Order: sequence, then C-alpha cells, then structure tokens
Amino acid sequence: MARPKPDQFLLALLFFFISTSLCFCHGMPWQVFQEDDGMSWLNEEDNEVDIVQTRHDPSRSCNFESGKWVYDQSYPLYDSNCPYLSTAVTCQKNGRPDSDYEKWRWQPHGCSIPRFDALKFLGKMRRKRIMLVGDSIMRNQWESLVCLVQGVIPTGHKKVTYNGPSMAFHSLDFETSIEFTWAPLLVELKKEAGNKRILHLDLIEENARYWRNVDVLVFDSAHWWTHSDQWSSWDYYMEKQTLFQSMNPMVAYQKGLTTWARWIDLNLDPRKTRVIFRSISPRHNRENGWKCYNQRQPLAFSSHQHVPESFVVLKEVLRKMSFPVYLQDITAMSALRRDGHPSVYRRAISQQARQHPSGFSSDCSHWCLPGVPDIWNEMLSALL
Repeated sequence: MARPKPDQFLLALLFFFISTSLCFCHGMPWQVFQEDDGMSWLNEEDNEVDIVQTRHDPSRSCNFESGKWVYDQSYPLYDSNCPYLSTAVTCQKNGRPDSDYEKWRWQPHGCSIPRFDALKFLGKMRRKRIMLVGDSIMRNQWESLVCLVQGVIPTGHKKVTYNGPSMAFHSLDFETSIEFTWAPLLVELKKEAGNKRILHLDLIEENARYWRNVDVLVFDSAHWWTHSDQWSSWDYYMEKQTLFQSMNPMVAYQKGLTTWARWIDLNLDPRKTRVIFRSISPRHNRENGWKCYNQRQPLAFSSHQHVPESFVVLKEVLRKMSFPVYLQDITAMSALRRDGHPSVYRRAISQQARQHPSGFSSDCSHWCLPGVPDIWNEMLSALL
C-alpha cells in the first residue's frame, strides 16, 4: 500500500489537532473565557461609578451593596463599655431595654464580608494614617472603628491626641493612627463682617491642610447641605467674589463637591493615598423624629427604593474625576435599620421617664454603638 506523502501527512496531523482542540473548547464552560474577555462589566450598570473610579471589574469581586441583615449571636464585636464612645451613642448605658440591634450582620448576596479582625487591620495599617473626614455621623463611624481596634492593644500602648478640628487614636506598637477631622461641608464656612456666616463654595485649603500626608482618606458630606433654612449653618453662599443669599441646596452641594474633587485631583497621588467616599447615612426622622422609637428589628426590605438626590450629585462629581475614588454605598442597606438609632436613649433616662418618653427628643440620625457603623467598618476593612 502506498504511503502518504510527507506534506499530506503533516496536513492530516494538523487537521487532527485543530479538530481535537475545537471539540475540547466546545465542552468547556463559557465562564472560563468570559473571565478574560474584559467585557463582562458592560452590563453592570448599578456599579458604573465604582468601575470608573476603581478601575476594577465588579463581576470578579463581592458586591457589598446588595444583601440582607442576618441575626448573628456572635455579634457585637465589642461592648458599650468601650472608653472611646460618646455618651449619645451608648444606648445600653443610657437605658435602652433591648439589645438585638447589636446582633445584626450584613450578608451580601453570593458572598460574605470578612469578620473584622483587629490585628489584621492594624497589620495593614502599620506605619500608616487613616483619616475619616466629615460630620457627626462620620464621628460616629470613627468611634466604631476605634472600638473595633482598641481591644487588642494593651493599656499604655494606645493614646488619643487632639489637633484643632482633628482627633487621633494611636496604636503605638503599630505606629498607626486612626483619625477624625471635622469638616461637615468639606469647603470653608467662615464668620465674617457683621458676624455673618458665609459658606465659600470654592475655598477648601483651610480644611484640606489636615488631609495631606494621610495614607487612607474616608469622606462623607451631605447632611449639612440638606438642613432646612431654620437649621442652616450659614447666612450666605459665596463663589469667587459673588454673594448669594439663596441657592438650590443641591446646586450648592455640587459646587462644593466639585471644589473638593479638584483639590483631590491636583494634590493627591493615587500611588500613595487611597480615597473612599462613603454615601449618605439615611435618617428615619419622619413623624417628628419618632419613626425610629421602639423599633426592635430591621426592615426585611425597603418599600420604595428612593435614591437621595445628594447621592446622584455625588456620583456625577466622582464620574468626572481623574483620581480613583472608591464610592462606598451604605445608604440602601442602612435604610433598613430604623431599629439602630439612639431615639430617646441618646442620654440616660430613668425608669420612670421611660414610661412617658414623649417629653424627650428622639435621635433618628445617629447610630447606637455597637451597631450599624461597625458593619460599615467591616466593609471598609475589606476594601483596604
């Protein structure tokens, strides 16, 4: 029998390998190729800003924003005897009769947020500064973070220092500082001639000087911009040299955030500094601040998915930045936790007073600690 010519043999061999490869590939899961095609993020519309700002594909990581609250007996991770807590958030000490609000853990769909590990966090932050910048809700979160960490640090190896609008908790062995800087509007609010309070929408350097040389910056700013005229912290807005007595609050917020964004873009190096912007913490203030009183459980779901206008403004400003800012969205998950606020337990009240609580103001904005901000910090630790 005649042997095939060498070139025919080579062609047959090549055909065999091509056919085998095609059959093998056809039987493999499509996801193997989808992982590397670089296009799977195109349908992730909900994470559009996160993609733009963090340059990552959310399909390959945990989406913390979507999930449910799960009751977990192993929580809380510290108790209200933590010495760094403000009286207004120590709801147990102030007489709150229930404690289940301390035991709810956020469970994202399809993944988990790692349990906060104080030593691991301090290891990541060794010889670094992390600074939380913003309003009293951010102070709430700072106290939570300090309490999550401080229990593993021996007495005498930790201290708190103060510098103008800033305070810092120091872990001396790790050379780590966890700092809070008061800047609820981010831009500058000044008292000027005639004792008039002027909010300068295009000035920020006086506040921003505290943010330099920080390794991780976490910002929030929305609540003070949406205060009613009765509670407004300023009398006039100023932009350049022009004074405005009134302005749409969201227009003003957009201008102030743009000034912040410009400073970040011009002054920070993404190779040296991580920047995270935490979304607005929801209030449950309807019914004259009594909507959160005597609530004992989270809502199972939100009856309406309302996106705050300030959140829309924030996303637009972040989208236009060149610096990679991570948007930490805690708004929807926290909106389910109307049980987590101090309500009347923002100060100690007697057993008798508890029978007639209507005479007390009800705080449905801040959060009891231990509580909801601990979960924000577990998310923060995971992001880092």
